[in-house]
Amino acid sequence: MTGDTSGRRCAGLLWTPGGPALAWYGGPGRGERTGPLAGRRDLALLAVGQRGCVGVWRAGRRIPCPTGAIVVATTTGAQCPECRTLDRSMSVAADTRADDQQPYCLYLAWFGPGLCKVGITAAARGHARLLEQGAVAFTMLGRGPLMAARRAEELLGIVLGVRDRVPYAAKRAVRTRLPPVADRFAELAALHERASMLDGWPGSLLRLPFEPVDHSDAFGLDRLAAPSEPEAATAGEVTGLVDGAVVAGELLGAAGPDLHLRSGQRLLIVDTRLLAGWVLRAAGPGPRTSAPVRNTGGPGAGTGTGVQDGLF
Repeated sequence: MTGDTSGRRCAGLLWTPGGPALAWYGGPGRGERTGPLAGRRDLALLAVGQRGCVGVWRAGRRIPCPTGAIVVATTTGAQCPECRTLDRSMSVAADTRADDQQPYCLYLAWFGPGLCKVGITAAARGHARLLEQGAVAFTMLGRGPLMAARRAEELLGIVLGVRDRVPYAAKRAVRTRLPPVADRFAELAALHERASMLDGWPGSLLRLPFEPVDHSDAFGLDRLAAPSEPEAATAGEVTGLVDGAVVAGELLGAAGPDLHLRSGQRLLIVDTRLLAGWVLRAAGPGPRTSAPVRNTGGPGAGTGTGVQDGLF
């Protein structure tokens, strides 16, 4: 963690230019802080009190929850119903920003064999949205106005059957046993070629060449246990926190919202969306994970049904 986070609540995982970081927020006037998570390191977090609504992030600042609502510990959305409704009403995914003048990019993301999706992100955000989703590889497909990108996204879904969402469980299930980079790029290239040749492509959307990017190094995928290792026989996912619960282990990597930890003889996936809203402090010496964990039976094999919250 960076600086003193006493009394601050976790706001989840951010992907910064320097890599993944946990975000922290305090009360009025205390602003936001981040704690870098780059490289292998020990992590030990103690949950304190109750999980509170994180409010709404808008225009570069956090709008606190007006009621200070308590949020259910096992949900990946750390917002009360009112804040969640306000957040989505102002999002690109809600189609309420048709007059947005900034350029958008249409992309193809690859999460594993047969797991490709199409999506839209603001051009100014660069690769951030792809890192947030846990895309192992991706390529941009087009650039232009928001509604043109939206029409192209729908075209790929209707004509080519390209999905616009991939369940997190599916991403986790394949993350530790991926094919070589060349095979990832080949699947993306074939889909990029088919998409680029479609009739009905919006005239205001510039078609971009195939320029694939791989996130293996950013996610630390080479550090995750191979199935042949003895430790790989026991794996699990943290399902939520309670007051006094500890999450501890050696950080192996991060992908999307997930942290991959080696905790004793177990490999754990910690969805940081479950950490958001909690006051988290450094655990005492020699901590062991005591948070509720669901066995998954193999390295990274998720069994949950959570789906990404939005497309942007």
